[in-house]
Amino acid sequence: MVPEPWRTMDWGRKEDELEWLKSFRLQSGNVKHLRVLLCGPAGSGKSSFINSVDSICQNRITGPADANNSQGTDLVLAKTAGQSFTLKYKTHRIQRERPGQHYPFVFNDIMGLEPTHGILLKDIKLAMKGHVKEDYTFNPVSALKKSDYFYNNNPTSNDKAHVLVFVLAVDINDVAGPSMFQKMAEIRLAARDLGIPQIAILTKIDEKSCALVKKDLTNVYSSTYIQNAMRKVSEQVGFPLNCIFPLKNYHAEIKLNTEVDMLILSALRKILDLANDRVNATGVAAANKSANNVNRT
Repeated sequence: MVPEPWRTMDWGRKEDELEWLKSFRLQSGNVKHLRVLLCGPAGSGKSSFINSVDSICQNRITGPADANNSQGTDLVLAKTAGQSFTLKYKTHRIQRERPGQHYPFVFNDIMGLEPTHGILLKDIKLAMKGHVKEDYTFNPVSALKKSDYFYNNNPTSNDKAHVLVFVLAVDINDVAGPSMFQKMAEIRLAARDLGIPQIAILTKIDEKSCALVKKDLTNVYSSTYIQNAMRKVSEQVGFPLNCIFPLKNYHAEIKLNTEVDMLILSALRKILDLANDRVNATGVAAANKSANNVNRT
């Protein structure tokens, strides 16, 4: 532990964060919702993150996204098994207080990354570009083809990913080999070329971190273990440190916890800000292009 936290967190601002979330609006009218694409190794907690966000928004523990009971399973075991619990491309909407009303953002979970199997890079690129239709079953051997039924030939702005979120267990540096980091770096480069912003969240900090964090989550930004894990992820994959967020997903709890909520809400705010900026920048670029075409005529 370090004597002073290396990142500040006002743990008493949960209601302010919830109010910000409730009042969140899109900056551009070009899309109906922000699309958040989750990517990461099998068993890292992608579906659990969706469920955790939904739980906070519903003010109760929920489980709309099917999640495997891998919270207590080592990431290395999940990868050795060669199985990702998520196989289909699903869009998850987050309901507001009233039935039928949803927040202006959606999550898409995809098949997990694995050293030798798992989702193919080509399918991730297609998902980012909006070419993957709902309920497509990922195939670790063969990528989606243009001739397939689940290939979306004419994706709109609503189909494309507006931000890419890497979901990684905090001990990723201890269990993942060079091939896994190479895959993640290639995915980041593909997202960069498409102009899609990216951040990383480090999960399972209550299980894989130091004893003081396990005992009290408010110690998260005083933990040298977590600080070093963030630095290694930054070095291996290229994320700026201010785009890496350690947190804990809900998995065994039956009631919400303020510290858990604050870590998730902090990451969610960054995710939505990046996605909103992306949509706004795309809308401005499209408007300028249209204006230039008019001027030429």
